[in-house]
Amino acid sequence: MEEISLARRFRKFRGLGSTLIAFVAWIVVLFAFAAIDPVILEPQNIMNLLRSISFYLLIGIGQSYVMITGNIDLSIGSVVGMSAMISSTLMTWSLTSVPLAILVAFVSCASVGLINGILVGKFNLPSYIATLGTMYIARGVAYMVTRNRSTDSISYGIGKEAAALFQNFFYNGKTFGIYNTFLIALAIFAIFFFILSKTRTGRQIYAIGSNINAAKLSGVNAQATIIKVYVVSSINACIVGYFLVAQASMGNMEAGLSYEMYGVAAGVIGGISPLGGTGSLLGVFAGAGVWQTLQNGLSMIGTQVGFQRVVIGAIVIIVVLLNMRLRAGKGLKRIKVKTRANVNASIDTATVTDNKDTYN
Repeated sequence: MEEISLARRFRKFRGLGSTLIAFVAWIVVLFAFAAIDPVILEPQNIMNLLRSISFYLLIGIGQSYVMITGNIDLSIGSVVGMSAMISSTLMTWSLTSVPLAILVAFVSCASVGLINGILVGKFNLPSYIATLGTMYIARGVAYMVTRNRSTDSISYGIGKEAAALFQNFFYNGKTFGIYNTFLIALAIFAIFFFILSKTRTGRQIYAIGSNINAAKLSGVNAQATIIKVYVVSSINACIVGYFLVAQASMGNMEAGLSYEMYGVAAGVIGGISPLGGTGSLLGVFAGAGVWQTLQNGLSMIGTQVGFQRVVIGAIVIIVVLLNMRLRAGKGLKRIKVKTRANVNASIDTATVTDNKDTYN
């Protein structure tokens, strides 16, 4: 009997089990805190919770795209800060319109993702080294934009009416009783979930994380795919920067600090493997929910900030260890690939199936 191919095993266990566990964990955490303080389940608190989750959901999506390829993005938090400072600074200038400020910040942040992708994909720099460097560069740009200080209120430049429109769209406003922040995050989640789970690009992302050498042999342009995932990461971080400006009505010089770790936490709690090749964005949704519910619940019951971080940090470590044990238990390392033809056949189901579409 022919052995189950590596690609089929990955497709079968792409993250369904971990996703279900993450959602169950979210429900358990939510009701555990509700047993201590029933206010947590009040409708307004749930709405506020969903709005707060939106920040971590977008960061988690970007970081998860990168982690599925077997890499990491340490620059996310700094890109959030750069987005917040560039957009808010431009909006404090009376001659700058809101759309222009948003566009300039977007292009700047996407450029950081492009640079990250080139450094990792083309020049083969270890991802933690490449993105560590761009993390400091992006944070430096955020500081230089306003000469190491937070900005004035954006209403001073664009006017109170324009500022209110910006804030309502990205943070304060509601549509059908749900905060726009969450609806924006949900729409972006749907787009990137579809790309990752239903398109050729998504299959190539998983293939690279599973076995980059085999993926290259089957015709996947690993360099282009890695650039794409880093651009996705930076775009999501940019949008979170808009959220922070809308929330505070100004640009905070320290915006986005530690957000790269929030993204990792949302991903790994949701079943995204830091080793690459497996996981689902549905799990990231639940992971972001667990992360924010823990923070919200621990704050509401009066837990000290230091203890909150100890608890959440310990949970991240435990989840990663369990993930590694589960992967080892599936016996993926013991699967024998007998011939190059078998490698190409197994990976081809997750990559390019039409020879006419071979990537250069």
